[in-house]
Amino acid sequence: MAKKKSKGIFGFFPKYVYKGEYFDYPLFFVTLFLVAFGLVMIYSTSSYTAQLREGNAAYYLIRQGLFALLGIAAMIVVSFLHYKTWKNLSLMYLTVTIVLLAAVQVIGVASHGAVRWIQIGPLQFQPSEVAKSAVAIFTAHMCTIHAARIKEFKMICMIAAWPFVAIILIALENLSTAIICAMIVFVVVFVTSPNIKQFAVIGAGVVVIMGFFLMIASYRLERISIWLNPEKYDKGYQTLQSLYAIGSGGLFGKGLGQSIQKLGFIPESHNDYIFSVVCEELGLFGAVCVIGMFAFLIWRCIVIAFNTEDLFAALMVVGLTTHIAAQVLINIAVVTNSIPPTGVPLPFISYGGTAMIMVLVEMGMVLSVSRHLHVAKEY
Repeated sequence: MAKKKSKGIFGFFPKYVYKGEYFDYPLFFVTLFLVAFGLVMIYSTSSYTAQLREGNAAYYLIRQGLFALLGIAAMIVVSFLHYKTWKNLSLMYLTVTIVLLAAVQVIGVASHGAVRWIQIGPLQFQPSEVAKSAVAIFTAHMCTIHAARIKEFKMICMIAAWPFVAIILIALENLSTAIICAMIVFVVVFVTSPNIKQFAVIGAGVVVIMGFFLMIASYRLERISIWLNPEKYDKGYQTLQSLYAIGSGGLFGKGLGQSIQKLGFIPESHNDYIFSVVCEELGLFGAVCVIGMFAFLIWRCIVIAFNTEDLFAALMVVGLTTHIAAQVLINIAVVTNSIPPTGVPLPFISYGGTAMIMVLVEMGMVLSVSRHLHVAKEY
């Protein structure tokens, strides 16, 4: 492969550009397919609400389309950067993210009853979405540096210390995202460490900490009661409507755009509960196809992680893949009432600018690793 080295970002961080022989087109195209499908479903789920609120049925579609275009452009640009760029930026990336998370506690703006956003002029963004990739990259970098000593419990604590600061700040307002970030750290360290026994202690510690955050916010404990008996609580209304939507979809659904539950019965149906409308309109067949696309995307990421010769690249891909897999699993579990309700968007499909852009940037990082795989040619 021809290798070219430049001064890099701002002249400080080395950037490598390879004219490589491989690019994971299956991962690239399944990502684009999920984004396109998400836009179709956002229009289907939001057109009624958008017409009532904004006087334009395509309001949310247009906004999400712009976010998708920005995200796709960012994904392509990032895919051309050498993954070692992120290794060099890992500490700065996580530190800036922690500063933004701390700023949310001071100058954050509220939306849907939660203070999770920072507003700059007309724009809002959610630092906790940025934290997922920052935690994954930093943990992968630290595990790479200390791979020989990672079997020591003390070393694991040192590696997790800085990401743990971000996780605590996130947990103050968004426990579900904090759990996803904790899962990223856990999986990356687990993949690196040969000592499995110590993870029982770590798991117990995480359970205790999450229990503490459940206790300090009564509404989180209330969600467990709603999960167990949604029909007995007014706040279980959304869960029940989601289950009605899923149940009424049948095998092949009512048809695209024909959902009844999206007509004000499922609040904000284009956000976290969009999968229930997918089930109603496209049925079990459509739901299985969507899950299959996510499974295919995760599989391609795992293939890339297994085939790279660089430990940092493999661990970074593992961390980013954990984020996608965990978020898909939690979202679908919430929509089907398999776990207590919590606000986690479905990647690529749910409405949300920061979430869309960041998940596409993460796919760009994975694709950048795929560019540097050594694929043998058969003659």
